[in-house]
Amino acid sequence: MKGIIFAEFLELVEDSFGLEICQRILDENQNDGVYTSVGTYDHNDLIKLIVSLSKITGVPIEDLQEIYGKSVFITLFNSMPGLEGKSDSTFDFIKSVEEYIHIEVKKLYQNANPPTFNFISATESQLVMDYVSARCMSHVCLGLIQGCAEHFNEEVEIVMEPLVKDSSEVRFTITHV
Repeated sequence: MKGIIFAEFLELVEDSFGLEICQRILDENQNDGVYTSVGTYDHNDLIKLIVSLSKITGVPIEDLQEIYGKSVFITLFNSMPGLEGKSDSTFDFIKSVEEYIHIEVKKLYQNANPPTFNFISATESQLVMDYVSARCMSHVCLGLIQGCAEHFNEEVEIVMEPLVKDSSEVRFTITHV
């Protein structure tokens, strides 16, 4: 997982919960908190930080992942050159993730292993897709979708349906409201 993901998470923690809490989750995990944006790090380290934050704050892990996904959307959007103007709606953008963004990420970072989106159906008002990732961070994906809809000033309803017990495969049904 790219360092930008970790750096953005730590910034969110600091902004939302304070520097003391941020330092505490790092200390509890014997983590120095130093991440370069292009460096590659074990996603399990991020999960450990999220679990620690949940224990300290009492906020459920899934809620923290969702909040993080929503907050990091615009940073990730701005980090990909040439995205501006490629999509004009939430659905168009989500479809471009698999067709463009993940391909570009793999070109830039050969060891990258982004999640896969398998599109089941798409109409003007509804998009159904399966999220597949060994990292099991579907709630981050949920937050990213929310951040995307907010970016395009669209109101959507999102239903998540785990397809396997560990949530490594989740069906998202996204409907314009």
